[in-house]
Amino acid sequence: MKNHQVSLHCDYIINIKAKNEEEAKFLAEFFIGGEKDCSNEKERKQYKFKIEEIEMVMNEVLEIKMDQ
Repeated sequence: MKNHQVSLHCDYIINIKAKNEEEAKFLAEFFIGGEKDCSNEKERKQYKFKIEEIEMVMNEVLEIKMDQ
C-alpha cells in the first residue's frame, strides 16, 4: 500500500448554550475538535456553557499528496 496525505475541509453546525454570542463563538472554536466536544465538566461549569449538538454539514478533500 502507498501512503497518502489527505487535506480535508470540514464545516460543522454547533448548538451551544452560552452567556452571549461572543462566548458561544469563543467556546465553540476552542472546545470543538472534529465532531467531538473536548471540554470537561469542570470547564463547562467554569465557563457556564453546554455544547448540545455537533453536526458535520460538509466534508471535502482539498488536496491529496502521495509519498514518493
